[in-house]
Amino acid sequence: MKPILRTEKLCKTFSNEGLQQHVIKNLDLEIMEGDFTVIMGSSGSGKSTLLYALSGMDKPSLGKVFFGEEDISNYNNDKLALFRRNHCGFVFQSIYLLENMNVLDNVLTGALVAKKNSPELVARVKELLKKVGIDEPLWKKYPNQLSGGECQRVGIVRAVVNEPQILFADEPTGALNSSSGQDVLDVFTQLHKNGQSIVMVTHDLKTALRGTRVIYLRDGGIVGEHRMADYENDDLKKRRQSLQEFLDEMGW
Repeated sequence: MKPILRTEKLCKTFSNEGLQQHVIKNLDLEIMEGDFTVIMGSSGSGKSTLLYALSGMDKPSLGKVFFGEEDISNYNNDKLALFRRNHCGFVFQSIYLLENMNVLDNVLTGALVAKKNSPELVARVKELLKKVGIDEPLWKKYPNQLSGGECQRVGIVRAVVNEPQILFADEPTGALNSSSGQDVLDVFTQLHKNGQSIVMVTHDLKTALRGTRVIYLRDGGIVGEHRMADYENDDLKKRRQSLQEFLDEMGW
């Protein structure tokens, strides 16, 4: 594998009533192409801040972020918007579907923003929806007519409809019940098996188990890393024990 993203001495500082809060501190990181990287750490460790910096949703205070060989850390807001549109997909804890659009139109909107529209695209959207368990009877329904898990699966399809090179997720199961959360995680697992590069922030052990690599943050820096094989149900007990031991060592 080769790096799809990497940082050099990444720093992010926020000002709060005249005080400087250093959230990310001189962080060096490589995200490998095709990997499923999970970012963990206690509250306030910088997990989401790192995700936003990696994805171009926020600019670092110091240091650099490279996408391939391209330094995106000095892009202006317009170039960052193009970078996100052309290369990234996003799934958040809050499910940002448009309430006045049905399922099919919600997904197609993401493609239309990127100026992609064709019969082949519509067919692709329908196939993707079927793959995540959103079948034709649901396509004309509106978000308020769906369960939370169904809405999140629609959100994932919208995030990947443009075939992003990297998919970012911030606590994607945080607002879901256990059953719906597992359904959503199954979608992420299948996407990864199909070659999708994923970076996910979570505080949840069950969610982290789906990754192939877990990095642990403390006070804005990486203090540990744990490598796992691709997720398979038959090695779940051993996998859980291994990850739990790592997290215990990190003081999770």
